[in-house]
Amino acid sequence: MSIRNLDALFAPNTVAVFGASERPGSVGATIWRNLRAEFSGQLLGVNPKRREIDGVPVYPNAAALPAVPDLAVICTPAATVPGLIEELGRLGTRAAVVVTAGLDKAQKQRMLDAARRHTLRILGPNCIGMLVPHWGLNASFAHIGAQKGDIAFVSQSGALVTAMLDWAGSRGIGFSHFVSLGEHADVDFGDMLDYLGSDPRTRAILLYIESIEAPRKFMSAARAAARNKPVIVVKAGRSAQGQKAAASHTGALAGSDDVFDAAISRAGMLRVFTLQHLFLAAELLARFRDNKSERMVILTNGGGAGVMAADAAAHAGVELTELDEAMLARLDAVLPANWSRGNPVDIIGDAPGQRYVDALTALREDRHSAILFVQAPTAIVPSTDIARALLPLATLKPSRLMGCWLGFDAVNEARAIFRGAGVPDYDTPEEAVRAFSFLQAYRRHQEELLQTPSSAPLGPVADLAAIRAIVNDVLGSGRELLSEPEAKALLHAAGLPVVPTHIAAADAEAAVRAAQAVGFPVVIKILSHQISHKSDVGGVRLNLANADEVREAARAMLARVAAERPGALVDGFTVQPMVKLRQSHELIVGASVDPLFGPVILFGQGGVSVEVVADRALALPPLNGPLAQALIARTRVAKLLRGYRDQPAADMAAIERVLVAISQLLADVPEIAELDINPLVVNADGAVALDARVRLSAQRPAGAANFAIRPYPVEQEERITHLGRELLLRPIRPEDELQHRAFIEKLSPEDVRLRVFYSRRTIEHSELARLTQIDYAREVAFIAEGELPDGGHETLGTVRAGIDPDNDSAEFDVIVRSDIKGGGLGHMLMDKLVRTLRAHGTRRIVGTVLKENSRMRLLAKRLGFAESPSDDDPGLVHIELPLHTTGAQEP
Repeated sequence: MSIRNLDALFAPNTVAVFGASERPGSVGATIWRNLRAEFSGQLLGVNPKRREIDGVPVYPNAAALPAVPDLAVICTPAATVPGLIEELGRLGTRAAVVVTAGLDKAQKQRMLDAARRHTLRILGPNCIGMLVPHWGLNASFAHIGAQKGDIAFVSQSGALVTAMLDWAGSRGIGFSHFVSLGEHADVDFGDMLDYLGSDPRTRAILLYIESIEAPRKFMSAARAAARNKPVIVVKAGRSAQGQKAAASHTGALAGSDDVFDAAISRAGMLRVFTLQHLFLAAELLARFRDNKSERMVILTNGGGAGVMAADAAAHAGVELTELDEAMLARLDAVLPANWSRGNPVDIIGDAPGQRYVDALTALREDRHSAILFVQAPTAIVPSTDIARALLPLATLKPSRLMGCWLGFDAVNEARAIFRGAGVPDYDTPEEAVRAFSFLQAYRRHQEELLQTPSSAPLGPVADLAAIRAIVNDVLGSGRELLSEPEAKALLHAAGLPVVPTHIAAADAEAAVRAAQAVGFPVVIKILSHQISHKSDVGGVRLNLANADEVREAARAMLARVAAERPGALVDGFTVQPMVKLRQSHELIVGASVDPLFGPVILFGQGGVSVEVVADRALALPPLNGPLAQALIARTRVAKLLRGYRDQPAADMAAIERVLVAISQLLADVPEIAELDINPLVVNADGAVALDARVRLSAQRPAGAANFAIRPYPVEQEERITHLGRELLLRPIRPEDELQHRAFIEKLSPEDVRLRVFYSRRTIEHSELARLTQIDYAREVAFIAEGELPDGGHETLGTVRAGIDPDNDSAEFDVIVRSDIKGGGLGHMLMDKLVRTLRAHGTRRIVGTVLKENSRMRLLAKRLGFAESPSDDDPGLVHIELPLHTTGAQEP
């Protein structure tokens, strides 16, 4: 990930066009004309066959240019591109837009090699180019320009760029950046998210994605950007591409588009499915983002319009508010007797302006509902007058009202009044409801980022030695698919609840003896490494009550397998007690490996009809309790699990423990390729796995190193001794929120002021979440933790550093609890940070310190930091410690 030199790409002072032309219809002529139209910086043309274009001097080559361009726009033949990049890099150019198409693999690699030697950034090749309206920069061959605005649009499709410019221009939508990535050989979605996420002119980021090549980079950048501003995605290629050869239900169910949805959700972004929805969502998130409503009230002057809105809400899964008696009484007092007395609130077509105001005033008393106002024009009162009358209520904060003015000419001015005042407004009720559903989804994704997991452990610690022995034995025997007993033994060692399973020889009498040892009733299943789905060949019999039933079932099972799978080697039977959990549910929990995003976890309704019902949701590991809860909530079966009528709620904590244990298993055992628990039976008393299937791979497709989101780096934990007390230096975790709050509350106001330049010791949940829920791929934060006499833990000090996307510098912060200062803990924390960042390849550590903070300045001096005055504030000093003298390594 890198934003290095992207300022030269998007805010250049000098631009050179290679292949500038005046030939009508040519790419070079179009780009030259577009740049000349608005760019106020120095514009240079390069064309060896021309001396001037449009009366402006042009130059034969790069060496002849009177100035080194910050940005080069290249539209010359493919064979010339690598040499041009090398020459420009030597001259000092730091960015290029390569519009040229048709570079072969070797040419593209030579281009990239030359660019990397000189840290020259490349947009493209084979792209339309880009537009930065605030900079007057149109380095594209688009047929029209872009209006100024605060939305950034980044597209992988060049044709789509021009179509979207046309569409947005007709609707008055402006942009901060409009970028065509083309083949994104260098600058990609991750780079753009990093750059735009901190760009002050960009309020929302819209992405059109066809493919992603660097998932961990993309996820890390997306999570960082989505914390700052809305990121909305359209992803092409929604058709399921399940792994057809999968040996598990999970592998068959986990289509690539579902995995992409899980990635978008985990990153706090919003996915929509049409280009029109991109702008609907961006508009609502800009104007209505502070609305927290889960329900909606529809206020209208027409019954038909209200029905349309209600139908749209039902289709989108938006709950309509049930009006309580108090609200009905308020509305009865201001509305005619024939109003609808329900939701939608139909105030009748003859409503004068004051009736609208009175109804909206009453509805705003329900602070938990958003209000969709739908108005059809009438001859009673002009829509413009209604808009003006409602505006004081419509603009109250927090935002509660969405507008929908039906019609065109008669409501244009009313619509303009709402939009001009920042009230979200839509052409149809369906658009408005759809946009509100986007807001709800977006808010759920954002809340997942800010969840506070419990600090209590969710389950027993896995027996990794036992798991490793099973894995080595199976792979050592040349197999990939574990037998059912092996799979259950592996899950048991991972801390999951499994039903006891016994193995009997492939003989009916052996099955009877095993059943008698287990105790009736029992379940018997065929045991064969060649048969993955046992029920497909009649290989499962349930609730066998006595020896005769077991004997008959075993013989029938062997006969059917011999007939339908004559080549399958039958190793015997598995026999287990028939588990009858009262008022239970059958679930599926599984894992597979996506080719792009790596390991994924599946949860849903289980049983033999699992693939027909297809009620499932996916999540990317690592999981904790709140993320497991969010995964469960995305399924239909979640409603049943919460209980209904005389059916008690299921033990949700038990399901969460299973999901978190599977997440940890995927991190600890890289050989896992597929895993199924189906069914996982759960009721109010707990959960137990009745059947399990696991496939391994010597290629090690799982493991923490292959997670799209870097998990907690347990390898960075370290024990130290401080003043005779053993402490644990470890990375901070989301579970540390309450402990971190207690640590901050024990800091003196003076220590807080000296370190973070303000005196407040209280801190909001959202701030604590950002301190404890870090991205381990780009942030480093360690705490020094001590154990308390009651078995609890306390934080004594913390050190953290945010690493820039180029891995060039890390800005640090360190603070030790006020009552133990002076004992050397700050030095230990800083030493840990320095060692970690040096191993990460970061080039330098930097910091800003109050000049009066003598203790911190002395510590920095002892660690080798150099000090210099701050250019911005005489009360501050800048400190810096070089870690590497050579170029930074990529993280």
